[in-house]
Amino acid sequence: MSGAPSAADTSDALGTSAAQTRSAELEKLITEDPGRFRILTGDRPTGRLHLGHYFGTLHNRVRLQNLGVELFVIIADYQVLTDRDVADDLSGHVEELVLDYLAIGVDPGRSTIFTHSAVPALNQLMLPFLSLVSVAELNRNPTVKDEIAHSRQSAVSGLMFTYPVHQAADILFCKANLVPVGQDQLPHLEVTRTIARRFNDRYGNGTHVFPRPDALLSEVPLLLGTDGTKMSKSRGNSVTLAATADETARLLKGAKTDSERHITYDPATRPEVSSLLLLAALCQNRTPEEVASDIGSAGAAALKKTVTEAVNEYLAPIRARRAEYAQDRAELRRILRAGNERANAVADATLAEVRAAMNSDY
Repeated sequence: MSGAPSAADTSDALGTSAAQTRSAELEKLITEDPGRFRILTGDRPTGRLHLGHYFGTLHNRVRLQNLGVELFVIIADYQVLTDRDVADDLSGHVEELVLDYLAIGVDPGRSTIFTHSAVPALNQLMLPFLSLVSVAELNRNPTVKDEIAHSRQSAVSGLMFTYPVHQAADILFCKANLVPVGQDQLPHLEVTRTIARRFNDRYGNGTHVFPRPDALLSEVPLLLGTDGTKMSKSRGNSVTLAATADETARLLKGAKTDSERHITYDPATRPEVSSLLLLAALCQNRTPEEVASDIGSAGAAALKKTVTEAVNEYLAPIRARRAEYAQDRAELRRILRAGNERANAVADATLAEVRAAMNSDY
């Protein structure tokens, strides 16, 4: 297979503008017939989820679930190793993710929560999928380049290099036809769509074994960490969903602002102040400008007090549910086992179909 994309591949590319237009169409279709859609989404178990995760993706998952879309949530434990030599406290981090999911409203009766490592058939799809992409295509993937640039490892592992193909297996094992992503993840989804099309062309005998999943883009709010840099688990600059009210107050009290006393919403010139205003606005279902107008010339201390109260009020019911679920760790494991069983049944059926299409079901 040539490293250069074919005309068909180019036409299949997910440009940002096209993805935005398509996402608007998809939102209308979801409202009309949510049952026609299956979503794959998830997280790596590298620590507790924070407010950036929540307003970026988590609340949207629950919204889609509640509309009636079938939701598969993968805890990507194998992918922890893409940029780490070892996966520290993996079982603990997996439980923390399950707690966060349940606390925000992911319903295990309607959605499937499962782990990478518990679904062998999913991971077995990697081999045929890898045969459908070239080294050059993997090498020029911009997301892979960025991941490699920020890798914690002294040398880049093969798992990092094949990361987009592993994600394709995550998406296609359950034949998800919709994937909520940010703009930076469009290249990954493009790999998935290419693999699906090439598999169908090579082995499908005129049938579509795999759908080509659509990207569902949503406007992700730009929330900075308390130090004014990107919000991150590893930097200790975020408010986690599990944080107490006092911990939240302490973290936000130390948030970076600026020297101007009058509070205004201006992301271009006052990014830290504007991020705090946006956070309060998201929690209060208001605009950042309205929050800024209320604070006026009261200064950074009043801003931080407003944000702290808004966050703690918003998170109070989530934290209460989380504390309740945390009292029964055995139930967490039961929920995860049930999700793993469901995911395995789906993956086994897909792998059987793949083997039949490849004429290797002996």
